Amino acid sequence: MRAAEGRSQVSLCLFLGIMDYVNHTWTQEFILSGFTTTGALRPLAFLGVLCTYLLTLTGNLFIIILVHADSGLSTPMYFFISVLSFLDLWYVSTTVPTLLQTLLHGCSQISSVMCFFQLYVFHSLGMTECYLLGVMALDRYLAICCPLRYHALMSRQVQLWLAGVTWVIGFSAALVPASLTATLPFCFKKVTHYFCDLAPLMQLSCVDTSWHSHIYIVVIGIINTCNLILILGFYGAILKAVLKLPSAASRAKAFSTCSSHMTVVTLFFGSAFIVYVGPPEIRAEGRDKLIALVYTLFTPFFNPIIYTLRNKEIKEAVGRVFQRIRTKWKRS
Repeated sequence: MRAAEGRSQVSLCLFLGIMDYVNHTWTQEFILSGFTTTGALRPLAFLGVLCTYLLTLTGNLFIIILVHADSGLSTPMYFFISVLSFLDLWYVSTTVPTLLQTLLHGCSQISSVMCFFQLYVFHSLGMTECYLLGVMALDRYLAICCPLRYHALMSRQVQLWLAGVTWVIGFSAALVPASLTATLPFCFKKVTHYFCDLAPLMQLSCVDTSWHSHIYIVVIGIINTCNLILILGFYGAILKAVLKLPSAASRAKAFSTCSSHMTVVTLFFGSAFIVYVGPPEIRAEGRDKLIALVYTLFTPFFNPIIYTLRNKEIKEAVGRVFQRIRTKWKRS
């Protein structure tokens, strides 16, 4: 009798333990903590982020519309810039709405489905941009080092194929970190970030995630490193070719077409390496969120400015578009 009671107590304990584990594992929602802003800083931060977000959407839409509206910008370089602007529209819209919500209301809830979906889309777009920056470096390499064969090598069909491949590879590669994270058991709900990212989610897991961390560093690190090496290789060849140009004006023009792209590459890869590949002491919780603002908000914001600032072709295209608009208004 006592043995039966003992077995029933053990079974009850096991059942309660399993139920507790299941409750922890099947987390239905997470809580995004966001930034710890209080008092008057919160509405000011909300207003600043909102204005930056709206300007980012406006600037990138302006680039897309201008490139497709003016035939003078129908070159491979501006096609890839328009693709980058289209990508940045989605990239910034993946994380900034939850950032605005946490700034407005403090901690905000997000369902586990939406959290993992945000994680997947964010890293898919990030890896796509990584590959796209490599394609843009290839474009500049062919334009400067192979000018006679440039238009044949970079035909419209090749442009579309390269742009499509970057999206396919980016969304395929992101399946690895996103799926591994989604299968983890979670014992806690509070995400110490303003969006669902790898490191903050792994901190909530009930199990050791060191193996997952190594996989993430290998996947994301190899992709970033290989693309960065490829970009640096292209620009090394470009620098060698530019230095051989006879006139200073030719060298200055060649450098000007590459400086904007290199600025964007530095911003994107620099912040990404610090957050995802850098040593743990650098990737502290507060610093992570601040550095994440660089590539989630400020890089998409600065991209249209960097590519249009002091760009003579863009200014001429704007003038032609507005001239056509004025002519149509006069005729109507």
